[in-house]
Amino acid sequence: MQIYKQLPGLILKRKVCRGIQAACMLCLLTLPVNAQESEPLQIRIAMISLDEKPHLPLSLIDLPVNDPAVPGAQMAVKENNQTGTFTGQVFDFNHYLVSEDYPVEALAQQLIADGVSLLVADLPIKELLTLADSVDDKGLLFNVRAQDDELRNQQCRRNLLHLTPSRAMKTDALVQYLVWKRWQDWMVIVGRHPQDQAYLTALERSAKRFNGKIREVKPWTFDAGSRRTDSGHVLAQQQVPVATRGQDHQVLVVADEADEFGEYLIYRTDSPRPVAGTQGLIATSWHRSHEQWGGTQLQRRFFKQSGRDMKPRDYAAWMAVRAIGEATTKVNTADHDQIRQFLFSSEFKLAAFKGLALTFRSWNGQLRQPILVVGPRMLVSVSPQDKFLHQFSTLDTLGYDQPESGCQAFNQ
Repeated sequence: MQIYKQLPGLILKRKVCRGIQAACMLCLLTLPVNAQESEPLQIRIAMISLDEKPHLPLSLIDLPVNDPAVPGAQMAVKENNQTGTFTGQVFDFNHYLVSEDYPVEALAQQLIADGVSLLVADLPIKELLTLADSVDDKGLLFNVRAQDDELRNQQCRRNLLHLTPSRAMKTDALVQYLVWKRWQDWMVIVGRHPQDQAYLTALERSAKRFNGKIREVKPWTFDAGSRRTDSGHVLAQQQVPVATRGQDHQVLVVADEADEFGEYLIYRTDSPRPVAGTQGLIATSWHRSHEQWGGTQLQRRFFKQSGRDMKPRDYAAWMAVRAIGEATTKVNTADHDQIRQFLFSSEFKLAAFKGLALTFRSWNGQLRQPILVVGPRMLVSVSPQDKFLHQFSTLDTLGYDQPESGCQAFNQ
């Protein structure tokens, strides 16, 4: 059942899982009488997303996703409520779509006033920081979208935890694999958007960190808009060799987060070179090809529920709500301060189908996690790679380690 409410400049979509709640109450009725005497603890979770047009993928075989992240959170709520039948807890989940011209701080104030202090944020960096500053110490936020490195450094917030990996974590994961393969000389083709430049910056940091060599950086200057014309492939076949001609290199690395041209480079380069980066061989938190450590089980459950493959934002939202479930099971309270304290304790460990128990970094709120290195249809490797060592956790070889961190909020 869906309930819609229209406010000026704001779209609120509330999704109430009636079937889940009914199942929970049925299970509670079967518990002993003394377990029914007290009301179940209600944990209220709100998810906030921008009401924006779906991103149109470069290839027609990748269908646009109209509900990024939301199904992942819904599946985790269902799992939490299944556990809650035995622990005396009920998880209430509402999803809010906010239009771009509506001040997100107004929604934050409304939620906090209503007693909702656990917020899953599927927002870009600007709106995410506004939300975090509006909530301040009155709530706890879980970032499932923004991968900007500054959010883990100078722009960190004490009330903001990151379930999605940073760009630095992803470029570190990719570069570790390339260096392990001894493919250490690269040409980089970079797009025209700010996020493409941000990826290049993260890649340069990773190259310096792990002894990779960027031989040349070239901007993509061609118009890729004619691919659906009768001669589209002919034009790409002519343009790409020119764009990729330059200093000798072993791998062509592409920085195209906007997904405008990267796929055109594969099999069309001037020299026969593998393509990696944002297209080709990529580093990601989740991928449809992941089958290890019980990953197939999660993939199938998600597909059965949502009718599509799980995406990285779905996975991050699933982890956020599952982390809340793990914490509330232990502390038996909906208080966000106590939940936060438990999430940073040595007792917290999140099972997330990656072979290791995941934990949060105490210096910037980032969730440690292995990163998948994948091709379009197959898992290639998992980083951190062998021989990249760390005195505490090899997972901290991915992204900003504590001595590198510019985050001061977590020291307060």
